[in-house]
Amino acid sequence: MIQITQLKLNINHTQDDLSKLIAKQLKVSPQEILNFSITKKSIDARKKNTPFYVYNVLVTLKEELKVMKRVKSPNITLGQRPKYEFIPSGEETLKHRPVIAGSGPAGLFCGLMLARNGYHPIIIERGDEINRRVKAVEHYWVSNELDVNSNVQFGEGGAGTFSDGKLNTLVKDELGRNHKVLEVFAEHGAPEEILYLNKPHIGTDCLRSVVQGIREEIISLGGEVRFNTCLTDLTLQKGKLAGIEVNGKEFIPCSVLVTAVGHSARDTFLLLYKKGFQLSPKSFAIGVRIEHPQLLINQNQYGEAHSQLPAADYKLTFNAKTGRSIYSFCMCPGGFVVNSSSELGGIAVNGMSNHARNEANANSALIVTVTPKDFPKQEGIPEVLAGIEFQRIWERKAYETGRGLIPVQLFGDLLRNRESVTIGHIKPNIKGNYKLSNLRQCLPEYVTDSIIEGVQAFDRIIPGFCDDEAVLSGVETRTSSPLRIERDERFEASISGVYPCGEGAGYAGGITSAAIDGIKVFEAIAKRYKM
Repeated sequence: MIQITQLKLNINHTQDDLSKLIAKQLKVSPQEILNFSITKKSIDARKKNTPFYVYNVLVTLKEELKVMKRVKSPNITLGQRPKYEFIPSGEETLKHRPVIAGSGPAGLFCGLMLARNGYHPIIIERGDEINRRVKAVEHYWVSNELDVNSNVQFGEGGAGTFSDGKLNTLVKDELGRNHKVLEVFAEHGAPEEILYLNKPHIGTDCLRSVVQGIREEIISLGGEVRFNTCLTDLTLQKGKLAGIEVNGKEFIPCSVLVTAVGHSARDTFLLLYKKGFQLSPKSFAIGVRIEHPQLLINQNQYGEAHSQLPAADYKLTFNAKTGRSIYSFCMCPGGFVVNSSSELGGIAVNGMSNHARNEANANSALIVTVTPKDFPKQEGIPEVLAGIEFQRIWERKAYETGRGLIPVQLFGDLLRNRESVTIGHIKPNIKGNYKLSNLRQCLPEYVTDSIIEGVQAFDRIIPGFCDDEAVLSGVETRTSSPLRIERDERFEASISGVYPCGEGAGYAGGITSAAIDGIKVFEAIAKRYKM
């Protein structure tokens, strides 16, 4: 196959236009092209009002080498799509079926790969299956009655199920795991475009059926998925795993446990600490969600052509005078702010978009880096768990500030340190009940100071970003895991038989990277064990 990069076409082009451009670049007739596939599609909007699409393609011709000899261009090379291949080579007999705690992307992909290779895994999930979980979450958003085991953080699909469903990642994987993840999503109903879009996303609405499809394949291959089943204890013998306890009463013998529990499994982190696992505190970030009209973002990013292009996103970063970095995170074009709390007496928020991204507002987290040096030292709180307590402190303050609801404030009122009393021209698009408040009461001073300075700086990039009536919601604390479960080169924890995995363990940051880590842990198990 021949790879062509940097094919540029106007935003109103047709598929035939792309085919003709490929033929022109290769100096062949369109009839000589046997087929071509798009490997990357992006929008170049650096010149306002004249954005264009950029393609990378793979082309099949009859006489490719002959064509390559006469075509001289750095953008035209021989290439092929990366193909993931792995053959289990383990020699040790696995006496019991491997168990995976957590059905987020890390757990699902580890489980799927184990199932496809005959290991018949058992996946345990503290929350509910996707349809019941959705009902529980929607009930919470209306009634404020929280199910602590089945919510935006816990349940089938993990926290990413109630998100924008972004699938882009900074992870560079030469073995093709990245593309394998996208292929699996597409096999189970995700739009084919995710295989080539520069910034692929599924959307929370599509992701739910995809997750269900992956679960059904695991079961069809002899795996087992048990919902409402929480890991509550580990049985260790001579420093090795011998089994687990679930729901405080049932014992499951196992010698391999994958802990893909997500970044909010605070009780599991405490359990692992008590059992003597090696854990390390890590930095993360906290802040707020900010809402603007999506039209404002589209016009700033695309200019006059905005109505002909998909909802625009942005990525912003700034180093504040506080010495802290502030940056946009998990930007959701045309989406919602959602109440993503998982503990009674605390409030946390996140962002979510459907696949169409057609809601009136854009929202993004504006978050500020915090390090273990910021975490409080409190009697009875182990240092390694101090990040969790730091999150809880501000989530509880948010609960108090909003009187049990999401605290919301206009940017101009945050700037002037006063409680908001009315909404302006930007109407909040929030899943969950909210109360106008003063967010300074539920964030560290250095965070609010950094946010104010950052928003003012971002206005120079996106004019209108600093609108006094931009809507802020708090608090965003679950940006990543507050600790890392240490593992060695074989992906094992300090207790033999336990494999930390995914975002909660501190080895991923998003749906795709968590899924990739799930595949890596599968490989580690399959290199050692056979069924």
